[in-house]
Amino acid sequence: MKRKIAILGSTGSIGTQTLDVIRQHRDLFEVVLLSARSSVDLLTQQAIEFDAAHVVICDESRYQALADVLQPRGTKVWAGVDSLCDLVGMDGVDIVVGAMVGFSGLRPTLAALRAGKVVALANKETLVAAGSIVTQTAREHGGAILPVDSEHSAIFQCLLCAGDNPVERVHLTASGGPFRTWNRPDIAGAKAAQALKHPNWDMGAKVTIDSATMMNKGFEVIEAKWLFDLEPDQINVVVHPESVIHSMVEFVDGAVIAQLGCPDMREPIGFALSFPRRLTVGNKKLDFATLRDLSFEAPDTSRFPCLALAFEALRRGGNAPCALNAANEVAVAAYLKDLISFYDIAKIGEKALSGLNFVANPSLDDIFATNREVAAIADGYIH
Repeated sequence: MKRKIAILGSTGSIGTQTLDVIRQHRDLFEVVLLSARSSVDLLTQQAIEFDAAHVVICDESRYQALADVLQPRGTKVWAGVDSLCDLVGMDGVDIVVGAMVGFSGLRPTLAALRAGKVVALANKETLVAAGSIVTQTAREHGGAILPVDSEHSAIFQCLLCAGDNPVERVHLTASGGPFRTWNRPDIAGAKAAQALKHPNWDMGAKVTIDSATMMNKGFEVIEAKWLFDLEPDQINVVVHPESVIHSMVEFVDGAVIAQLGCPDMREPIGFALSFPRRLTVGNKKLDFATLRDLSFEAPDTSRFPCLALAFEALRRGGNAPCALNAANEVAVAAYLKDLISFYDIAKIGEKALSGLNFVANPSLDDIFATNREVAAIADGYIH
């Protein structure tokens, strides 16, 4: 039986790479739902190529342009996030790939988990903003979360070898981004165009900027807490410039299991889609005879303070991670437009945490309220 796939955010970096994996294995997968925020042209091409039964454009103003092309072909075209939330629960969906960028991915992910779906999760903001609610929803409704981030996929794969042995620590590896060797004054003056030049990974603009600030790694720390039921002190970050080891799990006897591979997101995507089976995905394979160096260093939070902010938010708990995410989304969008400087991103996040109306055990309404309020306050710092 083919696994029937819904891809939320199919026109972004993860979405297009997911479709590339599916393109190589048409005998195993069927695309039943595609969605995008506003990219009508690419979404149209994808819907035609993969003969998707349902297509959702979240920007309702773009609906007619999409419908004019696809409806005559028999494709059902929908608009808005509400439609997306309804469709992910369809009987004809086996796996929902959560590849939307930002807080916008939370509602559809929760809808899929309430319907008992398997969610292949790439949208890290979902667990950052509402980790307790998301994981509880999965437990209560029989849903499952399979990690797509390379680091969390690596930990997941390492844990498959762990048996009943408890985890001592996990080690999340970080490339260090484009500014790893830069001094603080040079980083302070870096423009978005420079921050977008990631040395190893091909990612969307938002994630690439987050990698440059190391907020991306900080968010992955928060994700790891919820995905693997860890305490903050059990999560270590180590800079590994080669991006060959994607993460590691350490046990009480000092043994460390690592997952290695070339930096290509199609490997963790393919593993999530086909779990527990492994597929060929067209990626480059490691050549150990030519692999000369695997180097490691501690992260420098004086140059990359966003990582420390994420740990602070995790330790505070409650709605603090949601607030940090909301402030970061606004700040990164402003940085991409050259409205603020590189270190303003961290300053805005720090202000969001220091001025937060803290809620220790937030409800879903509290999470949405925090996101709205902090985003508005952060925007006020910029304009």
